Amino acid sequence: MNQSNSSATIDPQSTVAHKNHIDWYIWGSYFVLILVSVVELFSASSQEVKVDDIYGPIIRHGMFLAMGLAIMLLVQRIHFQVIYYVIPIFVFASIVMMGMVLAFGVRINGVPRAINILGMLVLPAEFLKLAVALGIAWILSRNQIKGQHDVTTRGVVWSATLVLLSSALLFNQGLTNTLLLMSISICMMLVGGVSLKKLMIVFAVYAVIGGMAFGIKALAAKDTGPTPEDIELARINQTEVVSTAGRNNRFHTWEARIRRHFRLNKSTDAIDDENKQEQFSYIAQARGGLHGVGIGNSRENARLPLAFSDYIFAIIVEELGALIAIGILVFYLFLLGRAGRLAMQFKSTFPTLLVIGCALTICLQALFHICIVVGFFPVSGQPLPLISKGGTSIIATSLALGIMLSTSRWAARKNDQAAIQQELSSLPQEIAKENPSQL
Repeated sequence: MNQSNSSATIDPQSTVAHKNHIDWYIWGSYFVLILVSVVELFSASSQEVKVDDIYGPIIRHGMFLAMGLAIMLLVQRIHFQVIYYVIPIFVFASIVMMGMVLAFGVRINGVPRAINILGMLVLPAEFLKLAVALGIAWILSRNQIKGQHDVTTRGVVWSATLVLLSSALLFNQGLTNTLLLMSISICMMLVGGVSLKKLMIVFAVYAVIGGMAFGIKALAAKDTGPTPEDIELARINQTEVVSTAGRNNRFHTWEARIRRHFRLNKSTDAIDDENKQEQFSYIAQARGGLHGVGIGNSRENARLPLAFSDYIFAIIVEELGALIAIGILVFYLFLLGRAGRLAMQFKSTFPTLLVIGCALTICLQALFHICIVVGFFPVSGQPLPLISKGGTSIIATSLALGIMLSTSRWAARKNDQAAIQQELSSLPQEIAKENPSQL
């Protein structure tokens, strides 16, 4: 095995490792999802359409899709060795942006979620999800135990710390983001060769710290009676004293959603302001049935809150039917399967974890969205990658797909000895380790 040189650089002209390879499997899934996105978002955006601006929402969505495509075309031409050096910067920037959200972010649905950058609202949570996956790939690839199917304790600790820190930053935005990050990390640790013992310890740490955080949130939400400000406000307005203690705490919202979720026959409840999102979603899906009512014939898009983002899958089922909706789910799973296929072919650890991390970020987020819409998970906000309205989500997903295309294009495969030797001699020494799935 050749010794790696951390200062070596990649010469695209001399690289023989699949430099002209185009992964049509990834591109095919991408274009199918884009087609669904354009058709269904136009129908689901009726609540945003103004009298004289019928095509405004779809034009804005198309602009973000075009921007995402440009990012994919650019990133897929960049060797994954360059991506390795950029990952720490991307992780740090994502964490800083989330800190800015907590400090002075723009409130959406009562919670700080966005920051204003050059007149555009950016949701850093979408970047942080991808940053965690890339950061774990970076950490685990540097901490492989040579000749063993395992990762050093230091690598596991740093990976779990990144997840817990990011989860803390996202915790107030919803429980699904926290569960999503933990799910991504556990799956990546499995692929990255972390031993079962270490994996179980990480799982236990997640459970304990998550339970403690939930308990602290519950205590903070406890009503301890009216504050002096409440009493003074009531005196000035000559109204009854109303306690505001814990009112701004999200725990009450989570508790109500979880309680409703586990109610028997919840679909027959009377529709009110608290449950109208899930109830109209169920109505849309029931109306669609197996074959749907046809493109543009949705009735629930006009009254289902956030039909164009958090609940767009319900509109897909209503218009296209459950069979097509299941087919869309299959395309997300196909992306994950393609990543798994590539992971089994790559010789080095880093591109293996890189492609798996990006695919998990996309696929698990899609699964979470679908599970929420069909009622398997409690109500929460989670966009459907590439299909839901949202510029930041589209950019983050496009970046992940571009990285997948880059690894597919440049990473050496196990049956290409010339490419393997060149890759091992050019990669930084700390990541020039053999794919743990092939040990």
